[in-house]
Formats: sequence, structure tokens, C-alpha cells
Amino acid sequence: MEDDANLVTELSKYNEQEKQYVLQGVSAILIRNIDLPKNDAVKKSNRKAMDGIKLIKKDKTAVENVFSKIRYIFNHYAEQGDKQKKEAYEQAKAQFAEKLQQAVQQQMGTNSRMDVNVEQHPQFQEEWRKTLLRLDAQYTQHLTEYKHALLAIN
Repeated sequence: MEDDANLVTELSKYNEQEKQYVLQGVSAILIRNIDLPKNDAVKKSNRKAMDGIKLIKKDKTAVENVFSKIRYIFNHYAEQGDKQKKEAYEQAKAQFAEKLQQAVQQQMGTNSRMDVNVEQHPQFQEEWRKTLLRLDAQYTQHLTEYKHALLAIN
């Protein structure tokens, strides 16, 4: 469906038997599209998906209960997650710089110093990607549980 397509109008094109299957598919796709709000585009996509889910699910109270849990995760991710990432980034950068300096001293002598832009180093970038995945994993786990709960709601 196009961005500006009206979900209710599109669903009205199907008979009741077909609509049941279409709703299951649409619901699964919308739920799959909910992700951690890493940027404005994802936030907008989340809003659209959640609005669509509210339209098609019958048990609005159950949906809103799960949405409140998801919003809590999103808020915590935005507030605490950024702080955690900044702290982890500085710590990872310092640790990597220290390891790099030790390696330089082992190869070139104990008094050797080398200025390297740690942030541009491929190994640091790889370590940072792994760290980000670990930090996001705690949020992703909860979000996955809530998405499964949404799938179970009629």
C-alpha cells in the first residue's frame, strides 16, 4: 500500500473471509515494522505502524496496554540509552587507545608514542558496532516480547 492509502478503505475491498487473512498479514507486517527509535525516520515509521495496528485490532484496550509498555521502552531507550551509549563510547575509545598504544610500544620500544585517530580505526569501529548491539539487545528483547503480545491480540 502507498503511504497515503487509507487502511480502512483498502480493507473494505475484501469480503469477510478474505479480510480475516488480509488483517492477519497487515497486522504482522505493521508489528514487524516497529523498531527501536534510533532516528526520526524510525520514530515516524513506528507511529504509522502503531496507528495502523490501533485501526485493525478489535481489542483496543489490550493494544493500548501493550503500546504503553512499548512507549516506556522507547522513552527509556531515548533518555537512558543515549547516556549509556555516550559513556560506553568514551570507555571503548579509551580502552582501544590504550591497547593500541601498548601494541605500538611492544613493537617499537617502551618510549614510543603514536598518535592515531582511534575512532577511524576499523577494529575500533567493529568493536563499537558490537557494543551497540549489546546495548540495544536489552531493549530489543523487551520490544520483541511486546510485539509477540500484539500479534496475539484480536
